[in-house]
Amino acid sequence: MMPTFAELVVSRQQWLEGTLRPWCLAAPWKELFQAEQDWINLAGQVDPQGTLWTWAWSRFAALVCEGLPGIEESHCVRVTTRDGRVFVGYPDNRESRHGKLRLLCETLPGTGRHELSEAISIDDVVAVQRL
Repeated sequence: MMPTFAELVVSRQQWLEGTLRPWCLAAPWKELFQAEQDWINLAGQVDPQGTLWTWAWSRFAALVCEGLPGIEESHCVRVTTRDGRVFVGYPDNRESRHGKLRLLCETLPGTGRHELSEAISIDDVVAVQRL
């Protein structure tokens, strides 16, 4: 028996939530970037920044707010990378593109001067703590 349109819609929603979103949580940067190039065919007419990359960054709970697209900017975080570097600052959602996180970091403590960190690949991040 052929499925109804309503059943097709439910099936698609289940695939997005049960397959595509979990894949984004675990996929390496190279595959995420590849998926972004063809996102419209995978996920439909939605912004990859608000879906693909939000889902991918949600592997670090401190960087996202459930139900809101993009990276959460309102909390200072400490980001630790695979090579032991530590960055402390506020995530910049607009500057964090294509799986590369940028933080607004204080240049010298107490000066009030800030600058953007280098772009940190999602593959290089091992831990993110909200401060």
